Amino acid sequence: MSNFKIISNNRRAKFEYYIEDTIEAGIVLLGTEVKSLRVGGSVSLEDSHADCASSGEILLLNVHIPEYKNAGITNHYPKRARKLLLKAREIKKLFGLVQRKGMTIIPLSMFFNKKNIVKVSLGIAKGKKMHDKRQAIKEREWNLSKARAFKDELK
Repeated sequence: MSNFKIISNNRRAKFEYYIEDTIEAGIVLLGTEVKSLRVGGSVSLEDSHADCASSGEILLLNVHIPEYKNAGITNHYPKRARKLLLKAREIKKLFGLVQRKGMTIIPLSMFFNKKNIVKVSLGIAKGKKMHDKRQAIKEREWNLSKARAFKDELK
């Protein structure tokens, strides 16, 4: 991903969910949203998810893209629903996974690709239980303490 400019990462996603599969999708944005992203507006993917609409579309909900300061009256609403651009085969696959297996679709990251187009990396995920989260915290702390001990040995 060296050719991509990352706009935002969803760091809580891997802590809250088991990521089964990932898909890259385009997103329909307004002009002021793209300008806000290019200026460096801080996008929040924390509480966002994708939902399957009844019209056969997949919408990205609760993504906060800040307003563009120089837009004036034609600005966008920061938390509006945004349509995701996927192939029909991928949409059918996601519909099936969400309805049958109880999975959810969450955004993992948002980035500009090689052609300077905004893309979203989606994760097909299953929620973790509380004891799984505690185990993840224990592993993270153990790895940190190992790294510190190894670093101290090298000195």
